[in-house]
Amino acid sequence: MRERADRADVIDGEAVAAAVRETVSGAVDRLRSEGVTPGLATVLMSDDPASETYVRMKQRDCEDVGIESRHVELDTDAPQSELFETIDELNDDPAIDGILIQRPLTDGVDEPAALRRVDPEKDVDGFHPENVGRLVTGDPRFVPCTPLGIQRLLTEAGVEIPGADVVVIGRSELVGKPLANLLLGRGDDADATVTVCHSKTDDLTAHVSRADVVVVAAGVPELVTGEMLAEGSVVIDVGINAVGEGDDRELIGDVEYESASQVADAITPVPGGVGPMTRAMLLRNTVTAAARQAGVEIELD
Repeated sequence: MRERADRADVIDGEAVAAAVRETVSGAVDRLRSEGVTPGLATVLMSDDPASETYVRMKQRDCEDVGIESRHVELDTDAPQSELFETIDELNDDPAIDGILIQRPLTDGVDEPAALRRVDPEKDVDGFHPENVGRLVTGDPRFVPCTPLGIQRLLTEAGVEIPGADVVVIGRSELVGKPLANLLLGRGDDADATVTVCHSKTDDLTAHVSRADVVVVAAGVPELVTGEMLAEGSVVIDVGINAVGEGDDRELIGDVEYESASQVADAITPVPGGVGPMTRAMLLRNTVTAAARQAGVEIELD
């Protein structure tokens, strides 16, 4: 790693995401020139305010790059069969290239069954078991958006991923597990040595202190501090936690930013780091799905 300054460089997720969106927009123009209009459907079955906000943001993102967006909102007391019928209809709709089931779903709905219901070729979130398996075996179709965004951030930050000692804190199906599999793959943006830590890990500091790269996705505010990090490491903070009340309410990550930024070589902020990349990679996966289904070659890298 390069010799570091007194304070970590900030990895600007907003800027990298903007570049991804620009590339996606160009790919959309290419598809439209071939008579193909990419389409993304979002399905919401929840009264969670955060989910409603996320869906609106995704719709706006689609509009900005020229992807057609369709939103289906189901009553929270609707039967599970109605959700499944909705997914089946979207699977069969040629105007829809990608389907996103906004999580969490309302209580009582079999969420894994709903994710399995999505056509794997339209599963732009990468959560269908077939796509999970393909990632594990090194033949990915769709990589979950947050891990894919993290990989891109590391590349843009100049991290030499092959051979890097990467510690991932968190073993969720959304981030930790797929990220570990992604970075364990082969290629210039993979071939890392990956350790996955979690709530049962003994002596977390022992693992973090030797890592070249630390990705924290534990959902625990300020779990990782500067004293735990190796000098010159790169820190990716996936956490976003609301703390405080009223005027004192603020968003913080899973990393104690001030102390970590005094030790790390580069670090993502919260907000403005990983979050924008997750949304940008959803757009990327959607145009990839559209191109594959139409048999049109596009450039995204």
